[in-house]
Amino acid sequence: MKPEPVGKPYISVIIPAKDAARTIGACVNALLEGQNFARPYEVIVVDDGSTDDTAQIATDLGATVLRQANAGPAAARNHGAQRAHGEILAFTDADCAPAPEWLYAISQPFTDSEIIGMKGTYRTHQTDLVPRFVQQEYAFKYRRMAKQPRIDFIDTYSAAYRRDVFLNNSGFETAFPVPSVEDQELSFRLTRKGYQMVFAPDAVVYHQHDENLSEYIRRKFGIGYWKAFMLRWLPEKTISDSHTPASQRWQIVLLAASLGLAVLGVLWPPLLWGALAFGLAMLASAASLTKHILKADPAVLLITPLMVVLRAAALGFGLFVGLLFPPKTALPKQIALSPLERVVKRGLDLVASACGLVLSLPLLLVAGIAIKLDSPGPVFFVQERAGENGKSFKVVKLRTMVADAEQRIAEVLPANPLHGPVYKIPNDPRVTRVGRFLRRWSIDELPQFWNILHGEMSLVGPRPEEQWVVEQYNDEQRQRLAFKPGLTGPCQINGRGDLDMPARLDLEVEYIKHYSFWKDLQIIAATIPAVIKGEGAF
Repeated sequence: MKPEPVGKPYISVIIPAKDAARTIGACVNALLEGQNFARPYEVIVVDDGSTDDTAQIATDLGATVLRQANAGPAAARNHGAQRAHGEILAFTDADCAPAPEWLYAISQPFTDSEIIGMKGTYRTHQTDLVPRFVQQEYAFKYRRMAKQPRIDFIDTYSAAYRRDVFLNNSGFETAFPVPSVEDQELSFRLTRKGYQMVFAPDAVVYHQHDENLSEYIRRKFGIGYWKAFMLRWLPEKTISDSHTPASQRWQIVLLAASLGLAVLGVLWPPLLWGALAFGLAMLASAASLTKHILKADPAVLLITPLMVVLRAAALGFGLFVGLLFPPKTALPKQIALSPLERVVKRGLDLVASACGLVLSLPLLLVAGIAIKLDSPGPVFFVQERAGENGKSFKVVKLRTMVADAEQRIAEVLPANPLHGPVYKIPNDPRVTRVGRFLRRWSIDELPQFWNILHGEMSLVGPRPEEQWVVEQYNDEQRQRLAFKPGLTGPCQINGRGDLDMPARLDLEVEYIKHYSFWKDLQIIAATIPAVIKGEGAF
């Protein structure tokens, strides 16, 4: 169904294209003539310095065509987003042909106001073994993603974002001048701010996958090379993401170990046994993928061991070259802990939390007995809070209020002196006698040493807020979600409960923007005097 020209479009489909005359026609035609979608939409093709008839073909078919000097797909998509009119920005590539239900499937996740992004799927009509392996490689990852309620990985062959969030975050990173991992990078950045994204397997586009081993190896090498660049400001993605199985990372490590021992085995032959063991372990780590392929497309098993080895080799070599010879492009300015800062901060957390739990145990036992004698209810208060990247966790505190305190909140809200969606009530009648003492000396916070030891919190960081409060943040304020919440932090030494939400967030965003380990030590040193002084502790 061709989109109606009446009214503002709900979806703007943006397609970056360079020298895509061979495929752009099928892509645009599938969007303008083949979609079962009733709401208004527009199709924007951004010609990225083509030297063929890409722009003319797209124009003749009825797409809006924008032209720019060659700057790469990231810049092209951003150009299209700036000129788009839709509330939702949908993305696909010039070598993809969206299925008839694609736009409908794209639109469905956004019926939930909390969802800001989504990712769809590839399929192919190709019949050769290499593209069939590529398809099963994707299908194996899709099966993993389908089990996750939220994802952090979106690639733009089939994707969409809310336009306001996309523009507020400057879109795709233009430091990537070629097709690589610029799409992943955006979704990782948005995850840091706690935005929620989902996988929509019915948003299908048909694609021409790598046709031979040479194309496959070049593409994987490029991904490895540019991923090494990206990891310089997103180091946490070295460990995991919602798309890549852990086995794929281990295969790179195991192959490197096998090859290293094989080289050294020339000098000392017994090491060749180690090389063989690591090589076999690498192939064994692909057992889940192999099992999937056996069920989905058994003929592809003929090349699966070879493809697994080539994938690990190309990605690993790309990472190695990218680390040693990074592109000369300036690094984007991002708010994040460096790998060294992350290790040092976590080391302090482990030592401090282990010691804190041991030293505070006698006090916790006495406090627990006092709580039980003072009022009916449990000793501990457990509540869902927003952690790093907005991920929910259960914070543990000593109970300082009556058991039905949360049901009685309406009684005390008129006495709330704070501005914004936060409250801290002086002389709150729900606070028990023992609870008032525990709060005055911050003893109720001591069980959070367990949250720190467990990795959900840090010794120093922003306050652990409730999810409904986090939902009120603007994009700038969401930067505080890049760090784990802290037992103490800038708010705890600057007024605590006397601070309204804007003041809290200003302090926390400032702490994150100018983070240093020295600043953490200063906050820790200032915490004890702040507790003794007792400002805002009620």
